[in-house]
Amino acid sequence: MRVRAGTAWRGSAIPVVLLLSGALTACSGASREGASAVRTAAATDATGTAVRSGGTIGARGSVCELPVTFDIAERWKAEAVDPAAGDSAAGKEVADALLRQGPVTAVCEVDARPAGNIGFLRVFTGSPGAGDASTVLRAFVAAEDGVSEETYHSFTTGGLEGVEVEYLRTGEILDGPKKERALAVGTARGPVVLHLGGMDTEEHEQMFPAYELARRTLRSA
Repeated sequence: MRVRAGTAWRGSAIPVVLLLSGALTACSGASREGASAVRTAAATDATGTAVRSGGTIGARGSVCELPVTFDIAERWKAEAVDPAAGDSAAGKEVADALLRQGPVTAVCEVDARPAGNIGFLRVFTGSPGAGDASTVLRAFVAAEDGVSEETYHSFTTGGLEGVEVEYLRTGEILDGPKKERALAVGTARGPVVLHLGGMDTEEHEQMFPAYELARRTLRSA
């Protein structure tokens, strides 16, 4: 059976630690030594719902070391994804197939369940030669099954030029189309993609302020 990168993993509410033994390195909080202290930054959705920052990830010494830094929502839990943690070469191959989507590979996920939602904000990175933000994001979406009604637009944040997409995704295990979002930015260390899914559109919209907080605070590491 051919494994389609991202489909089984991203469509499930079960974290990848249950799929790949040893693939995730758990953390005990939103940040570790070297991560910034909790700030009062907040984002709001269309209903005025606010989310407070639970700290910053991405910097050296934080739970997920990335080419960028950004704030995660209060009570959301970050975990590093380590595809090299498999016990065998075959295990590492399976891990790479599950974690790779288009030109990028999952390296971090931020779990919304401690905050009361079912879904993840996932971070993917690629090599410096993978292409610009638009090329990478379009390839990322093209690697997903059941995508329709994609809407792309450009944005700027923290000195970074990026591209964002909103789309609907359908699948055999879904009751109906559900909304998803992703963004891509280019850095000197390669492209970074942030993706927000969710069990359904309602969960997705409830988690949107956390995604908006991450986008608004995105900076080069």
